[in-house]
Amino acid sequence: MLLSKRKLKIETERLTLRPPVHSDFRPWSALRRESADFLTPWEPSWAPDHLSRKAFTNRVYWAQRSVSGGSAIPLFLFRRDSGVLVGAITLDNIRRGPAQAGTLGYWTGQSFARQGYMREAIGAVVHYAFTRLDLSRIEAACLPENAASRGLLENSGFKYEGVAQSYLQIGGRWRTHVLYAALRSDRRGRTEAG
Repeated sequence: MLLSKRKLKIETERLTLRPPVHSDFRPWSALRRESADFLTPWEPSWAPDHLSRKAFTNRVYWAQRSVSGGSAIPLFLFRRDSGVLVGAITLDNIRRGPAQAGTLGYWTGQSFARQGYMREAIGAVVHYAFTRLDLSRIEAACLPENAASRGLLENSGFKYEGVAQSYLQIGGRWRTHVLYAALRSDRRGRTEAG
């Protein structure tokens, strides 16, 4: 894992994770567009200008401010062998002080789903958060019926912790989510999502 004052980059076996830059607009918008039907059931409603260059430019500036301010680590996932964008992962809502926690969110393009890329990325980001950012807790949430995301979190070492009523608006309505967390010093036994 490499981190300099100006460049944040995490390398895994198959991926390079780094913040978005302006030149990522076309691959990002193409992947989001071709994966829209795959992604929209699980994500907050897209704004009408979601895939516009202006919205992407704002996303890049937000990423730069978030990394420099320490409030979030938004990363795009690229295959190391081809440089192709496969998805994104964000460690957001980083809380310091007594909490030392952050919230994980992620998405994968449909053509790259179920190939282990996101599990690889989650492992790298969680390791980075615990060892480089000194966080103690990483939280994640997903819809109860999202079996793929629940399995991904459980296979990545996250434990089921409960339910949050009306947690996020998905498809224009408040939806209950199941909550998971990974702890730096996890002494909890294996749990089964219920």
